Amino acid sequence: MSLSFDLSGRTAIVTGANTGIGQGIAVALAKAGASVLGVGRSSMAETEAMIAQGRGRFASYSADLGSIEPVNQIVEAALDEFGSVDILVNNAGIIRRADAIDFTEEDWDAVMDINLKTAFFLSQAVAKRMILNGKGKIINIASMLSFQGGIRIPSYTASKSGLAGLTRLLACEWASKGINVNAIAPGYFVTNNTTALREDQKRSTEILGRIPAGRWGVPEELGGAAVFLASDAAAYVHGIVLPVDGGWLAR
Repeated sequence: MSLSFDLSGRTAIVTGANTGIGQGIAVALAKAGASVLGVGRSSMAETEAMIAQGRGRFASYSADLGSIEPVNQIVEAALDEFGSVDILVNNAGIIRRADAIDFTEEDWDAVMDINLKTAFFLSQAVAKRMILNGKGKIINIASMLSFQGGIRIPSYTASKSGLAGLTRLLACEWASKGINVNAIAPGYFVTNNTTALREDQKRSTEILGRIPAGRWGVPEELGGAAVFLASDAAAYVHGIVLPVDGGWLAR
């Protein structure tokens, strides 16, 4: 049974692999045998070192995902480096916080462009290659805000709700072509995006009070879900949004 989780010989593109959730997923995929191309704006030296400790293969590609301009180059970089594109993890994302009444167009567009627009067009570019091969795995990183409204993050909520819907649409279109499109919805994890919440004593207490597990998650705890969805074990899994949330949605 363990062989069905083996990712040896496969190449994964992971966006936002420099830290946090993307880093945790990149390391987990590499430990399962995948070669990983990490994509982002900042240094991924730490991720590369972590993967090297396990003798995994990693390459980095510097790109600003605020536009779709680098999309095709990212796919070509994976092909040049490792020879295939088998797995895509759309993790890169940003968040802007302000009351809806004061929210600016600039903050709306910046979040939607990275979190939703680029995720779609990178999926499209990768899928063109996967369709030729008759197989592939696309994993979108959704959110608790794919299910709930939240407060003071209108563009983030819109983008993550949209990403959940896009996951289902792409699954409907591409399942018959051998591509599994699914999403992971992390709960409240220790990442750069949640620094403001964790430092706000009132909000942090409120959040922890609702999590049955009684703590914030750590990025490596998303690795198992990512490896599962990227592996043959999930061959008949299409269009799901899998919460990894310490029980948040159950309460």
